[in-house]
Amino acid sequence: MDKNEMAQSAKTAVFGAGCFWGVEAAYRQIPGVLSTRVGYLGGTLKNPTYKDVCRGHTGHAEVVEVAYDPARVTYDDLLTVFWENHDPTTLNRQGPDVGDQYRSAIFYEDEEQKAAAIASKEERERSGRYRRPIVTEITPASTFYEAEDYHQQYLEKRGLASC
Repeated sequence: MDKNEMAQSAKTAVFGAGCFWGVEAAYRQIPGVLSTRVGYLGGTLKNPTYKDVCRGHTGHAEVVEVAYDPARVTYDDLLTVFWENHDPTTLNRQGPDVGDQYRSAIFYEDEEQKAAAIASKEERERSGRYRRPIVTEITPASTFYEAEDYHQQYLEKRGLASC
């Protein structure tokens, strides 16, 4: 399959799991992930900046948009990475980062992703792995606003593997 065919068959998935730098780094390691972009989604302000989102009044989450080849990696595989790389039981917080921009969220692109996300969440709720309830929101994807260039592959640009 050439690059053109791959681009045509690529799908996207969007996840919010705290600070987007570490989340992006986790997804970039997965074979079948073609590209990632960090940005903002789920809020009310058009064209928000990092400064806007950090103020906590826009309603946006810091997210990672993942373009992937479904012949090489499944949406369920991407969901597994999502669950394994953050604490889905903390409301509007991941580690030292606090605010609704750091919420646990799956933004689905279609009904198939919605069903898979709900099933995945229910499976984890039944697993007994978590002592507190999962607070992850599962909501339709809205307009994705790409974050400023200096946020893209932030850790990679600095030679870091994680936050």
